[in-house]
Amino acid sequence: MYKIVKRQEMAQGTVVLNEIEAPQIARKALPGQFVILRANETGERIPLTMANTDPEKGTITIIYQVVGKSTKLFRDLAEGDSFVDVVGPLGQPTDIKKQPGLVLIVGGGTGVAVVHNIAKGFKAAGNKVISIIGARTKDLLILEDMMAAASDKLEVCTDDGSYGHHGFVTNILKNYLEGGEKVSEVVTAGPAPMMRFVAKITEEYKVPTLASLNAIMIDATGMCGCCRVSVGKETKFTCVDGPEFDAHQVDWDEFMQRLTAYKPQEFISAEQYDAHRCNIGRTDR
Repeated sequence: MYKIVKRQEMAQGTVVLNEIEAPQIARKALPGQFVILRANETGERIPLTMANTDPEKGTITIIYQVVGKSTKLFRDLAEGDSFVDVVGPLGQPTDIKKQPGLVLIVGGGTGVAVVHNIAKGFKAAGNKVISIIGARTKDLLILEDMMAAASDKLEVCTDDGSYGHHGFVTNILKNYLEGGEKVSEVVTAGPAPMMRFVAKITEEYKVPTLASLNAIMIDATGMCGCCRVSVGKETKFTCVDGPEFDAHQVDWDEFMQRLTAYKPQEFISAEQYDAHRCNIGRTDR
């Protein structure tokens, strides 16, 4: 059992942070890697990239958006409760090394949680790190302070202009690509359409770009093939070959189509779970 030692709701309660006791994982995990979690014995296996690790405390931090039944099960775990399974570290770590120019980190929505540990890693390696994070509105922005600490400079964007720059992260990204300072690498995580546009822009400037893909997974060992993605016209498995890939080589049409493959089933499952919780509440009264 993996105890939740800290629980925090963010983004108007739609996003939840859990700091979890997992000392062996915390000691071995590297930026970019992920874990697979289950809320209970019958729960679905959910992959989440670690937003932070603390080897001294023996904890890892995961951040997730509450969307379907499984993340609602996660949400209903209180501080002091435990996940039945936390497996990891899984996947390939980010290839972090000292770069001759800027490293740009671009995160949107809960993808900000994914890029936080990566930004920390690049900064610790001696790089000048500029992070660009965004959300639809100020109330949905997460980890601003942590991203600022992990970066030499932080740029914040909101779609509606309620905070920071009015516009998309790609607008600020383009400003840096057109600036006088050399950009050596871009790393991005967030909604698939955002990552796709980041890749399209950086390809024009011939800047190497990594995208952390949030594919649907089951076993996370490369056996089931559920998380397959086409990269450079080759089939790759996000769980063992990724989660990061050359963003210019990803077949984004295929990837985005696969992400929505089970939307009807996910919707029905979430509705049934909400109805069950509601019925339990009536019984208790």
